[in-house]
Amino acid sequence: MNLPKFDEKTASIDAYLAHLREVRRLAKLTCKSYERDLALLNQLSADTPFHGLRVHDIRHFIAQLHGSGLSGKSLARTLSAWRTFFQYLIRFHSYQNNPCQGIKVPKSPKYLPHTLSPDEAAKLMDFENTDELSARDLAMFELFYSSGLRLQELVQLKPHDIDFSEGQVRVIGKGEKTRIVPVGHYALEALKIWLNQRETLARINSDALFVSSRGNRIHPRTIQQRLKVRADQQQLQSKVHPHSLRHSFASHVLQSSGDLRAVQEMLGHASISTTQVYTHLDFQHLAKIYDHAHPRAKRKKISPSSD
Repeated sequence: MNLPKFDEKTASIDAYLAHLREVRRLAKLTCKSYERDLALLNQLSADTPFHGLRVHDIRHFIAQLHGSGLSGKSLARTLSAWRTFFQYLIRFHSYQNNPCQGIKVPKSPKYLPHTLSPDEAAKLMDFENTDELSARDLAMFELFYSSGLRLQELVQLKPHDIDFSEGQVRVIGKGEKTRIVPVGHYALEALKIWLNQRETLARINSDALFVSSRGNRIHPRTIQQRLKVRADQQQLQSKVHPHSLRHSFASHVLQSSGDLRAVQEMLGHASISTTQVYTHLDFQHLAKIYDHAHPRAKRKKISPSSD
């Protein structure tokens, strides 16, 4: 009887992914991302065992991926996944070196997240509750904008996660971390209307707060489509996607309060450096006001002297 050949590289990856799921308890989507990145490392390294890889090999792989069109941001994420994988192998499998240490990836241009103005956000929500689906849409969009949720966080909500007496929502974010976020008056009112109609759509065994027309937990793609349809109906000039509402929430709260740490907690960011991008948006907003209001704000371009 011929036994299948043992693949040490695949076994190492499988063990690491199990560690991420069972010990570090990372989210499913995060584990899937690691799985893709490590499958790529396995493919690029071909017959070379992981313990045989050196810094120049990893640099060569990064150059290959960059040449194929992968952005600096994607390369940084991929390299980070490889680096933490080798750290795991050093700690638990007696590896001697991490070939990813000290390697830098090409930088990508930084793009600030797109946000709606407060008027645009209000216009997006300004549609009538004519049926169950429109009631659901309004409740979803109001909650998005009111509490700055991620798309996947919204999808996973259950009815009992909304606390109407305290005006807050219980959210399970990245890494299965729970946080409590305030919910505004408009969102609470929209949610009450939706919950009164939810039973007409939801399947008996469904515990999802937001369900599809078939009664199952709503799919993220459906939310994206419904948001696009509503934005077109309301004749918004800006492109609107779920993360636009999260970005708008963060930017508008920061503009009003100036409390970066509070915004970090509400967004569920592990690092405040992630939240700091909204300080740039805030500055842009202030700069526009300054340009329009200050009589000497607009500086003329001075042509080079001909002397």
